[in-house]
Amino acid sequence: MKLFIARALLALAYPVLAHLAGARGDGTLAALALGDLVLIVLLEPLLRGRAWAWALALAAGAGLWRLAGSAQATLPLLLVPVVVVALVAWMFGRTLGAGRVPLITRIVAALEGCAPEALAPPLRRYTRALTVGWAVLLAVLALANLALAAVAVPGGLLDGLGRTPPVAVTRAQWSWFANALGYGVVGGAFVGEYLLRKRLFPGRYHSFADFLHRLARLGPAFWRELLRG
Repeated sequence: MKLFIARALLALAYPVLAHLAGARGDGTLAALALGDLVLIVLLEPLLRGRAWAWALALAAGAGLWRLAGSAQATLPLLLVPVVVVALVAWMFGRTLGAGRVPLITRIVAALEGCAPEALAPPLRRYTRALTVGWAVLLAVLALANLALAAVAVPGGLLDGLGRTPPVAVTRAQWSWFANALGYGVVGGAFVGEYLLRKRLFPGRYHSFADFLHRLARLGPAFWRELLRG
């Protein structure tokens, strides 16, 4: 639980650091934001005292120290939202192939305490459609992030290549979308879907807090297996 809380706090810190770095063009804040991501990934092996994790963290720290003073310090921040959101979209989409169990179907089956094939047919259809919806929504957000990163001025992808974008947004506008509005869209969709599910399939959750508590009770092992699957 402590590891989960620490990672959650680091995850909450990233968009704040990334937004300030992107809006101000601040290399030091950009390095701190990227370092925050490194800690999220390496936190567990670091706490376990794994030598390879400490060596990798020290190497990343040295690289970020040099990056902080360079003119390209904020460039990686342009691509982080694209890569992260596209990766999550892929995780949803890959479970939709023939012979696969849609990702949300697996989650709901775990919440219901049964095998996916034991879910009622309407719930199986709904969870498959919901998996499709999340894959599409996240793919659209990834493409929007990429488009805005390309036309941000100064320091966007096209501007960095010496090209003048056909339309332009400021760094602050890009940052507000990539580090705030995009997450707001995801959060709003998550809450909205809960309300829709509660209406379509009543009697399963006492409240939104109860729903979140049940998700948390599935445990780290379940979520690790889900990500691998």
